[in-house]
Amino acid sequence: MSRGSIERHVDTVSLRIAYEESGPGDGIPVVLLHGFPDDVRAWDGVAGELVEHGFRTVVPYLRGFGPTQFLGAESFRSGQQAALGHDLLGLLDALEIDRAFLVGFDWGGRAACIVAALWPERVRGLVPIGGYSIQDIAKARTPAPPESERRGWYKWYFNTERGRNGLTRNRREFCRLLWNLWSPNMKFDDDTFERTAASFDNPDFVDIVIHSYRHRQGTAPGDPALDAIEARLSARPPIGVPTVLLHGGADGVDPAEGTEGHERFFTGAYERRVVPGAGHFLPREAPAEVVAAVRRLRSTTAATS
Repeated sequence: MSRGSIERHVDTVSLRIAYEESGPGDGIPVVLLHGFPDDVRAWDGVAGELVEHGFRTVVPYLRGFGPTQFLGAESFRSGQQAALGHDLLGLLDALEIDRAFLVGFDWGGRAACIVAALWPERVRGLVPIGGYSIQDIAKARTPAPPESERRGWYKWYFNTERGRNGLTRNRREFCRLLWNLWSPNMKFDDDTFERTAASFDNPDFVDIVIHSYRHRQGTAPGDPALDAIEARLSARPPIGVPTVLLHGGADGVDPAEGTEGHERFFTGAYERRVVPGAGHFLPREAPAEVVAAVRRLRSTTAATS
């Protein structure tokens, strides 16, 4: 765990969400949301620094990762975007957090964008690492440029039973490969990887990951209980909360030029910063940039409140 953090859990409608918390109970809450394939350790260089600046940090394990578990065996093991947003909203409710800063990358960035778009009254400010990531599922079968398709090879792999079997059998090797490809400048040792890789042993990990990549490609149905949320997301709603968008300049899967023009998705105060040399796992590589973004948002929202 990061310094000063305490591991806790809280129940939502369908999940027992494990999370780490640190900082003063009356501090401004910041929820730090990891992506795939990663876990709460991604934020070790961020959470402690935010606490030093008076924030309260909440760092949850997403569904399918680490100690987070479903409350019922019959629950749909969905990895779709609506599930991630619904989980985050449920976490805020369960912890009685009225409004928080939301910071996330990859799947966690998607969850943060969804809550900021659909429930903006719950969000003080947003740091979406990698950009506006609400999926345009209606256009899932529209081909991207060939280079983009090449970078997304793993998505097609997961849409096959060979891919499911490969992830089941080789989850550590597969996820480590993605770390190397997506953050080519990131240096890490075996112990660092293993501290996170243990989270991939969650019994629902494979089902959640496979469903996530099949649903977004339109090859697997979603959870009917989440249809109303998916319907709202199909419009790719704008985000009106103050936002500082960060993007790694060396992101090996989602290049930084992909967020040029993303200001069209944001109707409130907006800033975009590309971090040279950092890759997809930016909180591990440039934690100071994340801390600075949250502090800038605090200054912005304090000035306008």
